[in-house]
Amino acid sequence: MRVDRYLAQANPEISRTDFQRALDAGLVEVNGESATKKQLIAAGDRVLFELPAVESLAMGPIDLGLQPVYEDDDLIVVNKPAGLVTHPGAGKPEPTLAHGLHFLCKGKLSLLGGEDRPGIVHRLDRETSGLIVAAKTDEAYRALGESFRSRTIVKEYLALVTGVPKLFSGSIRKNIERNPAQRHKMRVCQGDHGREARTDWVAEARFRLGYSLLRCRIHTGRTHQIRVHLMSIGHAILGDRIYGYRPLADLPMEPKRVMLHAARLAFDHPASEEKLNLEAPPPEDFDPFLASPRVE
Repeated sequence: MRVDRYLAQANPEISRTDFQRALDAGLVEVNGESATKKQLIAAGDRVLFELPAVESLAMGPIDLGLQPVYEDDDLIVVNKPAGLVTHPGAGKPEPTLAHGLHFLCKGKLSLLGGEDRPGIVHRLDRETSGLIVAAKTDEAYRALGESFRSRTIVKEYLALVTGVPKLFSGSIRKNIERNPAQRHKMRVCQGDHGREARTDWVAEARFRLGYSLLRCRIHTGRTHQIRVHLMSIGHAILGDRIYGYRPLADLPMEPKRVMLHAARLAFDHPASEEKLNLEAPPPEDFDPFLASPRVE
């Protein structure tokens, strides 16, 4: 077995990408000698590794032009643009949504999740745009976290997908697990293992050029859940080459990212218990696709 695959399987909490960075940095040894990415190992070999230090920008205010969708003394909701990472992590240092929230809230954010994740109780993938909520107080952080764990928060997404579904709505209930061969990917389970996942969808628009707009409500929050579930029913998200998208001949334009948008959050306010129903319209890069002729 290749040493990077072995390390990822033996340490599932660490991604294979992190181990490949360690190999590039010369931080993996097999039997006392520096290992290469493609090096094969066998039973009895001794493997030692050290992970490279994570570089990130110091947490502080950076004006990223974010505009609050909702804000009060307890929480803030913003419309994250595509291409922005939610919080610092491994890789090249770069501004993140956390830096922008620090600027908007003048540092008044809960630190229960860590200093590099101020106020953040959930996240969106880099390429996903849309609504994300952050807590200003520790009380709000705990309450919002419990709402996500108990699945009382309504989370709806808009996805532009390949194909035109024959049905107008459906529910996908398939367990999801990490792909053991490609640690950066998830997959639908073939058996009863993995973690429970449910995605309900409605076809909001179907287009003559062979794609559709689906509104998806997720009842669980698994990594890449919508992307994996929609691929499993033959409707890969436009631009999502990791999960099955291949360029279509007649698209208005070639998508430059995964065309997924967090369009709605509905939840009880953690302090006042007021019911909040917040929406964000699709961003401008959806417009050329939505303007195409539709199937009646």
